[in-house]
Amino acid sequence: MVKEKEIMMTWIEEGTIQVPQLLMSKYKQIGLDETELVLLLHVHSFMEKGVFFPTPEQLAERMTVSGNTCVSILKKLVQNQFIGIDEGVQQDSIGFEKYTLKPLWLKLVDELIYESKQDELEKSLTQESNLYTTFEQEFGRPLSPLECETLSMWLDQDQHDSSIIKAALKEAVISGKLNFRYIDRILFEWKKNGIKTLDQARNYGENFRQKRSKSNQAQRSSATVPFYNWLEQ
Repeated sequence: MVKEKEIMMTWIEEGTIQVPQLLMSKYKQIGLDETELVLLLHVHSFMEKGVFFPTPEQLAERMTVSGNTCVSILKKLVQNQFIGIDEGVQQDSIGFEKYTLKPLWLKLVDELIYESKQDELEKSLTQESNLYTTFEQEFGRPLSPLECETLSMWLDQDQHDSSIIKAALKEAVISGKLNFRYIDRILFEWKKNGIKTLDQARNYGENFRQKRSKSNQAQRSSATVPFYNWLEQ
């Protein structure tokens, strides 16, 4: 029983090594194979125990590859910026070399940023494709090259959200003025007045219609719905 407790205490005193879940799920994407990953984990383990520059022989003792193979892997990891070598200073001012895994963590961060941008790009392309389809459905025909260019300008140059562009298209349909010049004027007025959400656009249009309705009640029939002409602004 005493021996079993000693074994348990030895196990506890050895401590644990924290491995980021992200490293385990993304090591392939950042260009590591399994042997390189395990070697990096052993370097990390040594550093956690205060051994900041383990030798290839020390690493080979824990692995199923030779010391020479460890040397080759370490050189490759340094060259490909998965691991770095820093200089440290002991209390007696004697310098020493030590490994750093900052390059590895930076590669993981870069991979996350890249994937995030790819997701945004894919989402943007999907929204743009849906936007073109919506316009072609409303116009009942394929868009001309000039109209396609105008749509791209609204998205890229004017930075209009696709939902706002669709709302302007809907406004043009309601007003019975389905043309790009009219839609462009709506978007211009909305941007000038700080309209950025669908609710704001809806309320803005309704308020203008109410104002025109009141000012033209004497001339218009009650059966006719007055619409705001954006081109008159």
